[in-house]
Amino acid sequence: MPKYDPWRDPDVLRWMRRTRDKLPEMIDSSRAVISIVPENGMKTDVKFAVELGFSIMLNKPIVAVIRPGSHVPDKLVRVADEIIECDMETEADREKLAAAIQDFMQRRFSTE
Repeated sequence: MPKYDPWRDPDVLRWMRRTRDKLPEMIDSSRAVISIVPENGMKTDVKFAVELGFSIMLNKPIVAVIRPGSHVPDKLVRVADEIIECDMETEADREKLAAAIQDFMQRRFSTE
């Protein structure tokens, strides 16, 4: 049985093409990037990693949203402009997150 080669998988190739063609433009047209950090850093979400990489390369402000008590890698701490802890389990949590993001955006862009 031949070994699976993701570089030849039509679904992977479509995802890569769509990511290359659309994601940089979407990120570039945004004032800031809000990213929900995967809980288990050992099994990183590829979509998160690609979006974070493009956000860094396009020099976008990055807001990382983490669950309370999550470990945040040191390099992500240095890259993120803001780290917000939030459960997102209740409406109150989601409102707290929205307020924190709004506060960040006001602080970051009020002088423009």
